[in-house]
Amino acid sequence: MVKPLAEECNIKIVMVTKLTDFVNGAGVSTKESLGLPEGWHHFSEFLNNCTNKIPPRPVLVKDDPALIQFTGGTTGTPKGATLTQANLVAATFQVVMAGASLIDSIQIERRTVFATLPLFHVYGEICCLMYGLFSFATIILLPRFEIEEVIDTIEAIPEITFWPAVPTMLTAFLNHPRAQAMDLGRKFKFVNNGAAPAPLELIEKAKDLNVYFSEGWGMSETTSLGISNPVMGVKKPMGIGVPYPDNDIRLVDPDTLEDVKQGERGEIWIKGATVMKGYWNNPEETANQLRDGWLRTGDVAYQDEDGYVFIVDRTKDMIIAGGFNIYPRDIDEVLFKHPKVKDVITVGIPDAYRGETVKSYVQLVEGQTATEDELRDFCRQHLTAYKVPKFIEFRTELPRTAVGKALRRLLRDEEIAKMNEKKE
Repeated sequence: MVKPLAEECNIKIVMVTKLTDFVNGAGVSTKESLGLPEGWHHFSEFLNNCTNKIPPRPVLVKDDPALIQFTGGTTGTPKGATLTQANLVAATFQVVMAGASLIDSIQIERRTVFATLPLFHVYGEICCLMYGLFSFATIILLPRFEIEEVIDTIEAIPEITFWPAVPTMLTAFLNHPRAQAMDLGRKFKFVNNGAAPAPLELIEKAKDLNVYFSEGWGMSETTSLGISNPVMGVKKPMGIGVPYPDNDIRLVDPDTLEDVKQGERGEIWIKGATVMKGYWNNPEETANQLRDGWLRTGDVAYQDEDGYVFIVDRTKDMIIAGGFNIYPRDIDEVLFKHPKVKDVITVGIPDAYRGETVKSYVQLVEGQTATEDELRDFCRQHLTAYKVPKFIEFRTELPRTAVGKALRRLLRDEEIAKMNEKKE
């Protein structure tokens, strides 16, 4: 995959390695065995031939860019969030301090982080890699999430201190017969869900299996962190908790740009040490999203009387049908409660009469069958009439990112393409 890209973009230095080169007893590959083109470097040979043992000593300034973290692109083209040296340091301190009440009592040689998240994603970078390094924990790294391999690994490890995960991973694990046979309360110290909201059934499943479970919220633009349920404090089902220390939030009416009243829905605006410097080479989008240090997140939420935040949906995902504002997550949460439904993604599709109408894409539990009318009748019992999906389509798999975020845009674009074909 890299060869044509390197030729087209005139990439001057390409260095290749093989994962098993660093697995004890697996042997080390060579440039010849990998078939590398002329001019490409083999990483192990490069290290062995290096005679300069003096590390570089760059002068680091806190506002210097440390990395460009691309957003998930769930609603459009991914943007490069520029995270600074200070952003990474602040995020590392915040995630370590948040769990200190649990971790500090565990001997260093017993501390482990189960890393099933991709480390190219900001969630994995901060909550697996940086957390593990700073807390002196052993990082148990799997190259991919394959459920049998995951369970084999968990069975072989006496205890796991911290497992940051996403709903699709936790659903696959907690519903697996082998997992339910383990004493998970002793196996795991702390399991965290992020990147996408966990259905209530998943939260209750974790509790039933005695798993210490919590949820949090963050973005690429906030160096993964932002709001989280306190580790040793009150946790509210379906809530993402309270802001991390040094973070301030506002809930703002996107039309008036005024703060909403407590209990009302508004867009989360956040300011703090983990908020990005801006979007790489994109001053226009930076100006749209950052206002006097406040980041407009695009997430709609409300706060209860205790200051706990509850995500409602994304502003860009909101469906406007016949003048009503409909949040897809409201419908997804209802369909998730149906015993035959494994996964669901609801989108708004164009409608000549209502402007938009509601369509739900449903993945059923393996071996189950259901009809559109059956699921619609179920929705009518829990939703007002205008929120009930007009269309339901069954899929064997639904499009999600590597960390489980719903790619509603792909389904919406697919539906629009079908409509255009019919017109032609």
